[in-house]
Amino acid sequence: MDSIEFYNKNAAKYFLETVNLDMSQFLDGFIELLPEGASVLDLGCGSGRDSARFIDEGFDVTSLDGSREMCNLASIHIGQDVLCLTFDEMDFEEVFDGIWASASLLHVPSKDIEKILAKVVKSLKPNGFLYMSFPYGNFEGLRHGRYYKEYRTRELKNLVNRLEQLEIIELKKSNDLRTDRKTIWISAIVQKREGK
Repeated sequence: MDSIEFYNKNAAKYFLETVNLDMSQFLDGFIELLPEGASVLDLGCGSGRDSARFIDEGFDVTSLDGSREMCNLASIHIGQDVLCLTFDEMDFEEVFDGIWASASLLHVPSKDIEKILAKVVKSLKPNGFLYMSFPYGNFEGLRHGRYYKEYRTRELKNLVNRLEQLEIIELKKSNDLRTDRKTIWISAIVQKREGK
């Protein structure tokens, strides 16, 4: 079973587990960086929880997920269509002021992440911002039916630095918002530099 199949089979359970998590400590700082009425891509939107916040902020929100079942639930939650596309299938060019990839790119194997991240960067307008978060650690492989790639600080910095257009604005570690989870997370806000 791959990660998308996992979410298709467990969509309702995952929706209920995540839709009410308070992401304000991560969302607030990202939102402050964006212009009024910004165009935002919620990449791997899951339940649509964060898309709903972006819509409330008055942003032009595009929500995307690879799982058809998650798309259906998220669409109902946010009251607008959700694109059902994998990271491989997405193809935007300088469309978004901000891209929010909360706990989504962690399903991309390390051998593919540079190619996928290049597609993400291509989707950003010059001076646009990308947020991404990963479990902190060294593990890579299948776990509980999903593919996971963990990152440590240096590895994540090196990944960002390989894409010359990007500059790290913020890098931090945090505890899982779900009190029954012991996962440590590492998140980054990066900016696409104009003219690079």
